[in-house]
Amino acid sequence: MKRNIFQKQDDSEVNNSVESSSSIDEKIVKSSNEGSDIINLVNINQVYTDHVPHNVVFKDFNLDIKDIKDQGQFVTLMGKSGCGKSTLLRYISGLQNPTSGDVFIYGKKRSDKDRIPMVFQQYTSFEWKTVLQNVALPLILKGVSKDEANERAMDMIKIVGLSGHENKWAKYPTLSGGQLQRVAIARNLVVNPQILLMDEPFGALDTITRKQIQVFLRSIFEHAKLDPTVIFVTHSESEAVFLSTDIYILDSGPANVKHHFKIDLPQERNETVRYSKEFTDYVNKLGALMEDLKK
Repeated sequence: MKRNIFQKQDDSEVNNSVESSSSIDEKIVKSSNEGSDIINLVNINQVYTDHVPHNVVFKDFNLDIKDIKDQGQFVTLMGKSGCGKSTLLRYISGLQNPTSGDVFIYGKKRSDKDRIPMVFQQYTSFEWKTVLQNVALPLILKGVSKDEANERAMDMIKIVGLSGHENKWAKYPTLSGGQLQRVAIARNLVVNPQILLMDEPFGALDTITRKQIQVFLRSIFEHAKLDPTVIFVTHSESEAVFLSTDIYILDSGPANVKHHFKIDLPQERNETVRYSKEFTDYVNKLGALMEDLKK
């Protein structure tokens, strides 16, 4: 099984600081070229007992994310607010444990030593550090020399389009919201994680910036050296369709996978994809499924 440019991150500090209509019918993807599972959530239960009655978010919940040979996965989770999408990311990242059940990463039970990077909606850069210092920090905490860490950080800064900003303080308004999210993405990618988690990372951005950074993220995914796995949470149908290879829609009370379908758009996507009939059909289909959940 291939690994990708996105090796797991060990440092908890960085992890904590640091998402025609008949031709797109829903289908469960069972491909003959599937490899080992990337993630298995097995018999997950989450019960919050400070409510009367108790709040049961997950009851015997299971989800398997497959590794498709020689192909990256961009998996998006959608559903109503409160259905548990972000909680699933926290299980995978190691930030939260379920009441009961197991999380497996590449076939091995996740331990407290496993740290998978996660990008949040809120800006999570260290404001008292420069862009370069923020991006180099995970490498320095892993024992990489300062010179090598800075060199590798600069390479990543160039990749995310922040050349010329490396010596600026990583805070608003010195940097825009889109630039701050690029800092967060660069900081998480610089240690070459196998999996990248993103929890509504563009929710606070204006429409134009949001579309620009979607194209940027998709280009990073498409030009990865091997086969990256991104797990993404969003409430935007168009964002989900533009970015994803697979979309899972969760129902609630307790949560379950209501729909799972594959996005069959070109591997390389730019703004022109948004104007295609296929894209519009997917967005409409997804919107209808989301409306059904509200009923």
